Amino acid sequence: MSRRKSRIIAFQGLYSWNVGGMTQEDVLKLSWVSKDDDQIALNDESAAFARMLIAGTIEHCEEIDLQIKSHLTNWNFDRVNKVTIAILRMSVYALMYNKETDASIVIDEAIDIAKNYGPDDSYKFVNAILDSINKDLKK
Repeated sequence: MSRRKSRIIAFQGLYSWNVGGMTQEDVLKLSWVSKDDDQIALNDESAAFARMLIAGTIEHCEEIDLQIKSHLTNWNFDRVNKVTIAILRMSVYALMYNKETDASIVIDEAIDIAKNYGPDDSYKFVNAILDSINKDLKK
């Protein structure tokens, strides 16, 4: 399984944690992931990467949200679509703490996930926020 699929699983888990009220423990079990569907089935390495993204994002959620909020212009954090928030949180975690993955890959993956799962044109919003955060982190 590719890292992209792991990121999709992580994004779905973070969304379930935020919106569905799942506990971190339940989300990390990845029990909702089909073991029979080759399109989304996880091998051990992919599951570990998804769990790392989920656990790290939840652990650092307060810091991540501060980063996101500081880069919102004329927009209230509470009004941002919850799917978009899950994508942003996961990606900001990767930009801040998962330095072995190039920032351009993190941002490109987030844009693709937003195109497939987010509301119309959310990928533009995701791109702008992540690009701005990435530039600030490089300073």
